[in-house]
Amino acid sequence: MKNTKQTSHSMHRAKDFRGTVKMLFFNLGKYKPLLIVAIIFAVLATILNIVGPKILNQLMILIFQGNYQISEITKFGLIILGIYLLASILNYFQGFCMSKVSVQLAKKMRSDIIRKINALPLNYFDKHSYGDILSRVTNDVNTVGNTLQSTMSSLITSSITIIGIPIIMFTLNWQLTLVALLQLPIALITIFIVVKNNQKFFVKQQKYLGDVNGYIEENFSAHNVVKAFNGEEKSQKEFEKINNNLRISAKKAQFFSGIVHPLVVFSSNIVYVLICLVGGYIAIKTNNKDFLATITTFMIYTKLFNQPISQIASVSSTLQSTVAAAERVFEFLNETNEKDESDKTLKLKKVKGKVEFKNVCFGYSPEKEIIHNFNFVAQPGQKIAIVGQTGAGKTTIVNLLMRFYELNSGEILIDDVPTNQMNRTYVRSLFGMVLQDTWLFEGTIKENIAFGNPNVTDEEIVKACKMANVDHFIRTEPKGYDMILNEETNISAGQKQLLTIARAMVQNAPMLILDEATSSVDTRTEILIQTAMDRLTKGRTSFVIAHRLSTIKNADQIIVMKDGNIVEVGTHEQLLKQNGVYKELYTSQFETGENF
Repeated sequence: MKNTKQTSHSMHRAKDFRGTVKMLFFNLGKYKPLLIVAIIFAVLATILNIVGPKILNQLMILIFQGNYQISEITKFGLIILGIYLLASILNYFQGFCMSKVSVQLAKKMRSDIIRKINALPLNYFDKHSYGDILSRVTNDVNTVGNTLQSTMSSLITSSITIIGIPIIMFTLNWQLTLVALLQLPIALITIFIVVKNNQKFFVKQQKYLGDVNGYIEENFSAHNVVKAFNGEEKSQKEFEKINNNLRISAKKAQFFSGIVHPLVVFSSNIVYVLICLVGGYIAIKTNNKDFLATITTFMIYTKLFNQPISQIASVSSTLQSTVAAAERVFEFLNETNEKDESDKTLKLKKVKGKVEFKNVCFGYSPEKEIIHNFNFVAQPGQKIAIVGQTGAGKTTIVNLLMRFYELNSGEILIDDVPTNQMNRTYVRSLFGMVLQDTWLFEGTIKENIAFGNPNVTDEEIVKACKMANVDHFIRTEPKGYDMILNEETNISAGQKQLLTIARAMVQNAPMLILDEATSSVDTRTEILIQTAMDRLTKGRTSFVIAHRLSTIKNADQIIVMKDGNIVEVGTHEQLLKQNGVYKELYTSQFETGENF
């Protein structure tokens, strides 16, 4: 799979509030037409809401003067009604546009994350919990999508209102306008201080939410183990500890954000009183009865002016939560991809199946090498078994063969061509895999078997299932090959293993990797699995990670590994005659029933 290309904008990792906001706006720029329409509707609606009280002021002056007709009152009333009705319609369409933008952005983020997951090297997942990654796909993206609509709408309307209302108020009376504007610096300074110092708590809140999800995912996937070892109490205590960290960070984030709104309300109430006092003084001094209408209008405008300030105060906490969630998404998207190999087009004309390891050295971390100077040649069509105690490096060799990890030094060759000269996707297509963990996704049996070869025919699927000794089981099910596999499906471990063997058969790859998992099945099923594996490996170069040594007696070569080194190589009979490590493993397994 080709790596996703990153633009120059997304290469800058968001490490602070400002940087994340920039990246968020950059991503919003992809929906510019809808945003422009939403902003135009928001501007027009806000202007209408601002103009409404001024027309109302003219109506009140007319009433105070007592020189009016019912038709004039009706005309003013209809104009004001029309203004507010049109403003509501514009606000509806503005909200609709912003909702569409936020939904599309959330969809894009989820798609980007899934593409990123496919493009990341496996060593990333060795260092990060699946629950934390899942939290970024669900919680963080949902936070951005759900809050962006209200945040953006509020910021647009609030900004226009804060600019527009003072302009209208100045046309009515400049003294009262200055009084009304007193609350603005107080509110903005308070919001700035809180936002600046509170962002760290929102970042921690999203991080701890990921920790909680990770712990829940881990415990539910191993719930049987927790139950079997009576670990419920310990599990509960550990969860309470992680959950308490989330509670503390969330409490601090919400507490400091909650300070803003009461301060804004307090300052606006003081302004109400000052407008009444100053307005009354001006009315008395100028002996202008019409000025009472102006005071009333200023009260309305002050209320309207307070709304955007209060909105900005409440939006500040929402915005911080949104930015904290977006930062986690962008941080994930900026992780280093697997090296792009789209330029590597080298392919083997005809795959014979010769595999050679030359002086291979590898470690999952630079300071700890676990495979030391590994050398071995598998001839075409040979069945190679790899045995050794847990931690000997058996699975690591397979991971290197599939290019899941890159070598520290040395090289692996297929038909005398180094695998690092071929695209890793092509290298992986050369191998069919049957793993110890029988991975099946939710879908029909037919879809699961055809996973590695979407173009396979129904006849080829049935043929593969017969060879894998699983056709009879499938036909006994009510829906046969159209039976849906999910968490509620009750099929045994052995049946799952046979289905994965059938999947490898329809893939029809020239070479095979088998993690021989027969340790948890009954003897009859083990025979079925072993027979199916023998059919699968016939004529193909195969690497078998052996757990039961009795099943690899017919292997062409057996590699015995210990601490990342090859300590013995030979056939079953040859190794038994050497009276070395293999014979010790073989003897101890029959004495204790141990598997490796």
